[in-house]
Amino acid sequence: MTVPPISVVMPVHNGMPYVEDSVRSLLAQRFGAFELVIGDDGSSDGTSETLARLARADPRIRLARRENRSGVAGSLNWVVSMARAPLVAIAHADDLCHPDRLGRQVEVLQSRPDAVAVGSLFRGIDPEGRVVQPPHYWPLRLHSPFAPFVHSSTMFRRAAFDRVGGYRPEAEYWEDLDLYWRLLEIGRIFVIPEVLAFYRHSPVSVRSRESDEKVENALELMYRSTAAFARRCDHAPLLRSGAASVARGRIHPRIFVARSWAALWSGRRPGTLKRLLRRGDLRCNRTSFVSLAFVLGATLSPRAVRLAVCSWREMRNRLARRALRGGEIVEWFPHAASTNAGAASAADASSDFGQTR
Repeated sequence: MTVPPISVVMPVHNGMPYVEDSVRSLLAQRFGAFELVIGDDGSSDGTSETLARLARADPRIRLARRENRSGVAGSLNWVVSMARAPLVAIAHADDLCHPDRLGRQVEVLQSRPDAVAVGSLFRGIDPEGRVVQPPHYWPLRLHSPFAPFVHSSTMFRRAAFDRVGGYRPEAEYWEDLDLYWRLLEIGRIFVIPEVLAFYRHSPVSVRSRESDEKVENALELMYRSTAAFARRCDHAPLLRSGAASVARGRIHPRIFVARSWAALWSGRRPGTLKRLLRRGDLRCNRTSFVSLAFVLGATLSPRAVRLAVCSWREMRNRLARRALRGGEIVEWFPHAASTNAGAASAADASSDFGQTR
């Protein structure tokens, strides 16, 4: 059997009603020499039947199913383990791809042997597929430990993935960021400053379906690990302690800012204010004030906050695009050269972090 140059992998659990659109956006790629490995992780909502119908119509689709859910990191490792190609592209069951996504990313990895992964900019769409979130060029100019691209725009070398140990269940809900940090230890990661992915803010995303406390504890662990990574320290001891170590304590206020975005971009009113007041580590400082003001404003007038954010983003995008020198590929440098740069990057990351499943 001929080995394809690319394996696109998609784990899915109850992906209706978006999974068919997601699969079709992949099958419509102009670079058509790939296999699409879909792991049905215990779906029970009609996803399995839809995938079977699509697989009968296109031989590039390879289906696998297991009855019990295995978690986000577990399902990702499962589908990657079935990939046969040297390059692996991540796909989510509710996101969409631009027709040139795979072709552009293959070009980058072929032209840069030292690159281990590549991502791209994205637009956010609501549950109906309407564009509600503009791309964000500004983070491409920052040194931030947060990746300036979404997980569903990622392509990496399978050998590099295996070498660093794949996704770690201890980093559930931010397993992609943890993987990127380890990939950076052995190679370079680039970003294509073009919109090649469409991230759907939908109620079927993994985070939307899990309990608030479970996700909040995981994100608190993420922020603690991010602080360690920014200091160039090993965050593995924090992972070993696990999210349970933060379960009873107060957690960082910007977690509730990050959790507000999915609701805001999808046109809903976020339900995070009460949880911020109950669990947030609110203090008399700038971070607490900004977080509280944002969540309160988003609760009272989500539309006004969306408009304000889009206007602010567009203004900064204009400045950033001028500095990107005609759309050249950008390398991601996560470590700030100064304290001020690090503070700025953390503030920007609050708005876009969370585009993982």
